[in-house]
Amino acid sequence: MAAVSVAVYVGVGARRGVPAAEVLELIERALTEAGAAGLRPAALVTVEAKASEAGLLEAAARLGVPLRSYGADALSRVAVPASSAAVLAAVGTPAVAEAAALLAAGPGGVLAVRKRKSARATCAVAYGPA
Repeated sequence: MAAVSVAVYVGVGARRGVPAAEVLELIERALTEAGAAGLRPAALVTVEAKASEAGLLEAAARLGVPLRSYGADALSRVAVPASSAAVLAAVGTPAVAEAAALLAAGPGGVLAVRKRKSARATCAVAYGPA
């Protein structure tokens, strides 16, 4: 029987100007909660409107992973346990972190850690095929 390879995807959302250190601390806590402490995620994933946010780009670079993004339309079609009217008004989708993590994980992806918040960022962790 062949071993199944699993990848970790971290969905991230952020307010403008969030520092990379805050994003990285939040990601570290979420990965620990997911039982993936010390593992490097396959990617950080966000909404297109935040893809040029310096703190997210720096966090991805420091982790040595790509920052991928999806359009608000694609994210809004992902069923998630939490949604926000404020996020919908700001970026056009009711959820970023959970939806992005699940979309990146692909069909059969599993949400390992629901949205976690810091002062200026959110993240969620999903497992999917590598």
